[in-house]
Amino acid sequence: MHNKKIVSIISCCFLLLNTVLLSAKERVITLGGKTGWDDVALTDKITTGEGRFGYPCMQLDTNSRTLSVNTDLLLDFEDEVPLDKAQNYAVVSNNAIHSQNSKMGKGSGLIRGNGGIRLHGNENSIFGTAGLTGSFLIEFWLNPFIAENGETVFSWRSSRTVQNSPLYQMINASFYKNHLEWMFTNVFNGYSENDGVISIASYSTIIPDVWTHHAISFDQDTGLLEYRINGRLEALKYITSTGTERGTVYQAILGVAADIDISPAYTGLIDDFRIQKGCETETSSEMRYDTFHRNGGRFETKPIMVSQEAQLIHVDAVVNEPEQTSVVMYVRSGDNYFSWTENYPEWIPITNHAQIKNQKGLYFQLAADLFPDGSGSVSPAVMQVDLHFKEEEAPLPPFRVFADAGDGEVTLTWSYSLDSTTGGYYIYYGDRPGEYLCREAVEGESPVDVGNVNKITFTGLKNGKIYYFAIAAYSKVNNKIMGVLSKEVYARPLKK
Repeated sequence: MHNKKIVSIISCCFLLLNTVLLSAKERVITLGGKTGWDDVALTDKITTGEGRFGYPCMQLDTNSRTLSVNTDLLLDFEDEVPLDKAQNYAVVSNNAIHSQNSKMGKGSGLIRGNGGIRLHGNENSIFGTAGLTGSFLIEFWLNPFIAENGETVFSWRSSRTVQNSPLYQMINASFYKNHLEWMFTNVFNGYSENDGVISIASYSTIIPDVWTHHAISFDQDTGLLEYRINGRLEALKYITSTGTERGTVYQAILGVAADIDISPAYTGLIDDFRIQKGCETETSSEMRYDTFHRNGGRFETKPIMVSQEAQLIHVDAVVNEPEQTSVVMYVRSGDNYFSWTENYPEWIPITNHAQIKNQKGLYFQLAADLFPDGSGSVSPAVMQVDLHFKEEEAPLPPFRVFADAGDGEVTLTWSYSLDSTTGGYYIYYGDRPGEYLCREAVEGESPVDVGNVNKITFTGLKNGKIYYFAIAAYSKVNNKIMGVLSKEVYARPLKK
């Protein structure tokens, strides 16, 4: 007999447990795909591309050049019409066509041999003023179609007065036998050899239909003029009295301000054209010639509100991970995201499609790190992410509610909720229909947690004043999981 009672009690416990578990229903929140990525709040070296069925995907951003305090000119060709992002040069004429065949970002300039881009510099620019240039760097990406002799990708022509006589000046970069040659004519003050012409050319052959990065720089402290392609040193010269690093430096000095021409006689693509004050880009260790950032990028969603006691089950992500690339996902959760920091709560790494444990709360947040291949030329992509979670069903409100007025009091009675998961009831009351903001009852301010009962008397109310009431059931799992309000009832206390 004793054993039968134990079995009966255990059976009841399992029945109760199953009832509670059955109240938790699985939900799915979809990020990406046709729903878009509006829930993404932070991106670092990440951009959107075209994923499955033409929907946007998250992928690594390219190593596009960015503005800094030393940027003199930046044409990134991301817009339909090229503009200097540094706002130091105005476009005088433009024959470039916007192309999506880019090396960096999502656009480049297509030049068809009919003239390129002419720019006029202001008083803050190197080529918009006369005098010493200081150290400088000119860099760009090229994808020539034919690379014929005489094709020119940069040109500046002016003059300056020396001993009351005009002196012709020129900076020019043109192709010669599939090599790009830079010529500086009467630019370096005091240099008189070879009629003042300094020539420096690439050692490597420029191959048509291949993107290459070109950078020529001058260091005013050492006199070093060097030319690099894809970060590799092609040629160098010391513009000094001895031709070595130990001589007196001949400084670059410009005469009358004149326009510069980018690709005035060139057929092909050009991207991320930049002139920088100083002979280095952001840092010498980050010249950034790879297509994608070697260290990868990251995106994070905003904290996504679900419901109290919601539990994350697993994450199903549709990703494209070419060989050597990787996508690593993380999640975190909690009830109050206002206290969250960059690293708190701790980000927990998860495996795609695998079960997730111990992640529950009112808010979920997802992050993903994307890593390119070893050459920095291939990016993974995240097309869609489905967050699967279970949430407790809020119980139904009482079906019938009655209010009986008395002397300074109102007695409420109601039918119990039909849900077995109901843990109690909140009573909302106020003195206007639908506005439950009163606090004068002895039992407390609205709403009042009355526990799992179906009758209560509110005392301390004012006679002659009408009061409105509504009741909501809450879950036995958590009293913050509250259902919708019942129908509204009213009563007016009176002294009889």
